[in-house]
Amino acid sequence: MLDVVIALLPALLVSFLFYGWSELLVIAVSAVSCVGLEWLIARFVMKRPELFSGSSALVTGLLLAMNLPTTSPWWMIVVGAVVAIGIAKMSFGGLGQNIFNPAITARVFLLISFPVQMTNWAMPTSGFIAADAVSGATPLGIIKEGIKSGLPIPEILEANGMSAVSILRDIGGSGGEISAVALLVGFVYLLIRKVVKPWIPLSIICTIALISLIFHGIDPDRFTGVAFNLVTGGVLLGAFFMATDYVTSPVSNWGGVVFGVGIGLIVMMIRYFGSYPEGMSFAILIMNCFVPLINRAFHQKKYGRA
Repeated sequence: MLDVVIALLPALLVSFLFYGWSELLVIAVSAVSCVGLEWLIARFVMKRPELFSGSSALVTGLLLAMNLPTTSPWWMIVVGAVVAIGIAKMSFGGLGQNIFNPAITARVFLLISFPVQMTNWAMPTSGFIAADAVSGATPLGIIKEGIKSGLPIPEILEANGMSAVSILRDIGGSGGEISAVALLVGFVYLLIRKVVKPWIPLSIICTIALISLIFHGIDPDRFTGVAFNLVTGGVLLGAFFMATDYVTSPVSNWGGVVFGVGIGLIVMMIRYFGSYPEGMSFAILIMNCFVPLINRAFHQKKYGRA
């Protein structure tokens, strides 16, 4: 868990530099709420203090913060922490027992319950600390609205100043979407430390890239390309840090590949044909449901057995 926290630091730092003190407040409230709630539930509700895992709760708090708009009110963040820790994690028995990713469960709950606050994205302004960010749409939202208006994608990108360079530093969105490069640095660290295996992230990325390549090749005016789909929205954050969660992902390598392909397929179907511009959170939650079946179909060989 400490390695995951360290891997998240580059993205956390970038989000702070672009969004300023408001983003730091979101991170602090989320982290403190998740850690505090897990301790309270383990100590006073479940009467089992040994179930408290501070580092795991901290990771949940940081991931939840990176999935929220920088304009999120403090009370909504606390509600998200209650859902993540109290419902998605501790109600199943604590660390190692939950079947759904806690941070993603909280994000989806907040999105459904508070759609206005959860789509009030901030646009980072230039400067070292952008404390005066203004509201605006994410690149995915801009593309979705433009397509609904009948505009071709190249025209939408040009009108909004989005290029191959600018999308590497996403323009608007949550703290976990602001920099693809920072997320990649963190992922490389996790690979070096052997904290995660590459099969799930690679299968997600390859599936998204393949589907994007096919559809964009068929109709480039309606379907976005490979680079755009990989570095915008929550694809990299979800693939590197959330889909790889030990508890809610398959245990075998081939099971991880199937899990990742499923996530990538659902993401692209939502992006291309759904009404919602982003689909990473829904895709991971849906595939979490299939993990027991995947583990049964692609179980590891038992020790000592041929």
